[in-house]
Amino acid sequence: MVAYQWQDRWNENGYVGLVPRFAGGKPAKLSKEKIEKLRSILEERDDWTTEEVQALIEKRFSIRFTQKHVRTILRRLGMKYAKPYQHDSRRPKNAENDLKKT
Repeated sequence: MVAYQWQDRWNENGYVGLVPRFAGGKPAKLSKEKIEKLRSILEERDDWTTEEVQALIEKRFSIRFTQKHVRTILRRLGMKYAKPYQHDSRRPKNAENDLKKT
């Protein structure tokens, strides 16, 4: 907006005329209900990858997000994301107990 438009708004409405009139940006693609549904699905497991969450959103809600935006959604939900811890398939189930014995 240019200065003369601000001046016209001031002259017509005073201070109230200077309050921004925008609606706050583009509406979210996922509604609050869908976000809560996504949260409940994600809480069923604790080892999701970003790619899996991205595929889940696309499959369940038919919305394609970038991985960067999926990470933003996860942060907004209060969830942490990290590289999954790798488990060695050769490790015995009682490895910790065996280690304590030695």
